[in-house]
Amino acid sequence: MTREELAELLNVSRNTLNNWEKEKPELVKLINLGLSVEDQIEEAERHLEKLKEMKKKATSSNKFKLK
Repeated sequence: MTREELAELLNVSRNTLNNWEKEKPELVKLINLGLSVEDQIEEAERHLEKLKEMKKKATSSNKFKLK
């Protein structure tokens, strides 16, 4: 994500984001960590859906008995 996109997502100006990066680097670090966690949760949810589909296919074909 570009700095412009991040500023837009946070509903602040690019200049404000620049100031935060200089004056409050820990705040920017926390924001980035939060966005990273959100991405990881979305990825985990996608994997869970794929696993559910695999389980459904396996149980519907009677090839495997899954509990």
